Amino acid sequence: MEFVKAKMRTVKKFSLAFVKWVFIACAVGVIGGIVGSLFHLAVNFATDFRLAHSWTLYLLPIAGLFIVFSYRACKVDEETGTNLIISSVRSNIKVPLLMAPLIFMGTVLTHITGGSAGREGAALQLGGSLGAKVGELLKLDEKDSSLVIMCGMSAVFAALFGTPLTATFFAMEVISVGVIYYVGLVPCIASSLIAYKISILAGLAPTKFNIGGAIPKLSMVSVAQIAGLSALCAVISIVLCMVMEFTHSRFKIYMPNTYLRIAIGGVAIILLTLLIGTRDYNGSGVDVIVNAIESGKANPEAFVLKIIFTAITINTGFKGGEIVPTFFIGATFGCTAAPLLGLDPAFGAAVGLVALFCGVVNCPVASILLSFELFGGGGLILFAVACGVSYMLSGYYGLYSSQKIMYSKTKPEFININAK
Repeated sequence: MEFVKAKMRTVKKFSLAFVKWVFIACAVGVIGGIVGSLFHLAVNFATDFRLAHSWTLYLLPIAGLFIVFSYRACKVDEETGTNLIISSVRSNIKVPLLMAPLIFMGTVLTHITGGSAGREGAALQLGGSLGAKVGELLKLDEKDSSLVIMCGMSAVFAALFGTPLTATFFAMEVISVGVIYYVGLVPCIASSLIAYKISILAGLAPTKFNIGGAIPKLSMVSVAQIAGLSALCAVISIVLCMVMEFTHSRFKIYMPNTYLRIAIGGVAIILLTLLIGTRDYNGSGVDVIVNAIESGKANPEAFVLKIIFTAITINTGFKGGEIVPTFFIGATFGCTAAPLLGLDPAFGAAVGLVALFCGVVNCPVASILLSFELFGGGGLILFAVACGVSYMLSGYYGLYSSQKIMYSKTKPEFININAK
């Protein structure tokens, strides 16, 4: 009888935990879905407005000054960002709710005036701060609060990109490389699916590409070609991370005044845009990504210029994120390098996008799922090869310095270091 009672207590414990987290995750998913959809619409509006009114570029320094002023007025450190959200999952670090409206406003201003930034940094910060507030309202303990932050990250990411599986595993994987927080599987996928459904109801179609005709047959030759391209993408991912870290530290040393730094950054982007003679590198550059994948066309220098534009924009204080620019860099580089290895440039762009993403965030499972959600399952094995090669050869570099590398990439050894 005692044996039966013990088993029943175990069943009750897990059942209550399941119900509790489905309820919390659905609530976070609704909030994240609404906020993420509104944010998506706002960024789309900002992009369309900028494309229709080229003069907005000249307001970039003013927008930057307003961003810094807003953070200062709300007494939130302007350096606060995705690194804080990642750290808050591992430790009891308070995430200010004001981060949500500030990153929302700052990212929209950056996009409407032509800063070279993405949206995922904002998605993680929006979701993380909203999740933290839900945890506070529900009076959850430290461990449960960390889990609800992950739910928030997943929800807004899914609403923004239309990739619920990627959003789920990205939140579980990005915190500590080599350790996947499987305790977050049910909560994160529940919040992601709810948020994703809300984004669909809001009329935001998920991003999909049809590359079926460009995918090579699985063979030793195609695997070797993909491995070669992915190795090159790993090198580019290291370069990108080093450039981002170098510019961040140097801008702070040589331009310690935050207002001056962001104003100079805005002027630099304006001058570079006029010098190059194209607006391709302002904003997220989604049109360039689509052209590389669907048409197999990209300028050979595009990936280098996007690295420069993004490094200046993000590291002088403008808001947004680095992931969509990473997609741009990976797609244009892959499109350019693929023909040299005998691959279709359109497929090379798709591989480059996924491989570079994997290299800079150190999330191979999320990257493989990203390839499935963006490009379908036709080339899944080849994309898995690309992610594996890029993950291993990118070393311990990463876009997020608070990301912990828990286990070595070369042998089963616990190392516990921060990403470079």
